[in-house]
Amino acid sequence: MNIAQAKEQICRAMQAYFKKNPYGRFRIPPEAQRPVFLLGPPGIGKTAIMKQVADDLGVCLLSYSMTHHTRQSALGLPLIVSKEYDGKEYSISEYTMSEIIASVYDMMEETGLREGILFLDEVNCVSETLAPVMLQFLQYKTFGRHRLPEGWLVVAAGNPPEYNRSAHDFDIVTWDRLKRVDVEPDYAAWKEYALKKGTHASVVTYLDIRKENFFRVEATVDGKQFVTPRGWSDLSDMIRIYEEDGLPVDRELIGQYLQAPDIAEDFAIYYELYNKYRSDYQVASILAGTAPEEIRQRAAQAPFDERLSLLGLLLDSACGEVRAVMEWDDVVTALHGILKEVKAGASMEEKLEQQQQQMERDLRRGSLSPEKEERYHRIFAFLQSHIKAGSDFDAVRAAFGQEVASMRAAAQEAGVQLENLFAFAEAVWTGGQELLILVTELTVHYHAARFIARYGCDAYYRHNQELMFYQRKTAIIRELEQLSQEL
Repeated sequence: MNIAQAKEQICRAMQAYFKKNPYGRFRIPPEAQRPVFLLGPPGIGKTAIMKQVADDLGVCLLSYSMTHHTRQSALGLPLIVSKEYDGKEYSISEYTMSEIIASVYDMMEETGLREGILFLDEVNCVSETLAPVMLQFLQYKTFGRHRLPEGWLVVAAGNPPEYNRSAHDFDIVTWDRLKRVDVEPDYAAWKEYALKKGTHASVVTYLDIRKENFFRVEATVDGKQFVTPRGWSDLSDMIRIYEEDGLPVDRELIGQYLQAPDIAEDFAIYYELYNKYRSDYQVASILAGTAPEEIRQRAAQAPFDERLSLLGLLLDSACGEVRAVMEWDDVVTALHGILKEVKAGASMEEKLEQQQQQMERDLRRGSLSPEKEERYHRIFAFLQSHIKAGSDFDAVRAAFGQEVASMRAAAQEAGVQLENLFAFAEAVWTGGQELLILVTELTVHYHAARFIARYGCDAYYRHNQELMFYQRKTAIIRELEQLSQEL
């Protein structure tokens, strides 16, 4: 299955494991809660989806890469203690609490949350001395005599032997105590995540054209060559920072993340073309509805790869505005809930402190994304400005009304850009695949889909109906072809 399907499987398992009976006991006893084991190639997003799962469920996340641990750090250190048995005193060996188990208790203390996920990566690649300890933990959730607290669930991950020579297989007894989930790289699933994260448009548009270059791990005479989803994601982050600072994105930089020379060279050439299109095509004028005729003619006559790149540029710019509006909308929605409580009698200082404490908890439990952190700080800024000014509630309400009005004006402007994007596509690519691609991209784009659902877009709805008709027509043709083959 792909990484998105794996995330869904984990969420369902976690929800089932967290479910309690009317007496407060877990419906599935902790000892029967099988750890989920993600088995898949390196760099496909196993760690990233665990952050999403923990955030979705509102629980803690504690992550460890087990190849960085020794038997002593996982199990604890031995110590000699005295105990009495049948009236006689004996010296016996016990173990101090495992660093990992201790960290779980520390996180519960810091966050005030009793439920969480312990994510152990590269479990099947540990040393020979640590392997028996890990197998015992996966089967019984104990390191030495110290058990993982109730309410904490185990998700483990590892690489198949073909990707990691130090990986070893488990016996049937161990596998029979795990929920095994095999994960394969899948560009469509990664793209949905990438669009939500804001992955650089050059990466997404390149992979739309060269899907076969999304993932590769192979041994050559020159050594291992590989390209992984993690590499593309990290390269995207670096491209954005380099562009902001005016630094060149060259072949050397790209090769540090895409460690297959032919793919790195191919993307470097594409990135130069992408920047040429960004310079030649007047994206701002297209989205403003004022594109000159020569731009329209060039777009209409461009090769398909160039049209896809232009469409990616237009979507990146338009969806950037849409994303900003939806993040603003989230801030306004949160402020509305806070101000309702202030109106009911809570103080602004109290609500500010609660928000700051919540951000700290999110940080400690490992679920503070950059987007969520930005939202918190915008809420802080609004509350702090009125606390400092000593504003009464009427002044705060008026300021909030201005905030809402500004946000709606930005939403209207973003909506106009979407309509202009459709108008341009209709004018220059009439009857082509580009309009279907445009509708599909907006449908799978997290922020665009939220924006359209909330604020609407007439051109999208019109073409979405055509897309649904086209998809249904295609499905019917396939069904007929299948029937004819069967006959």
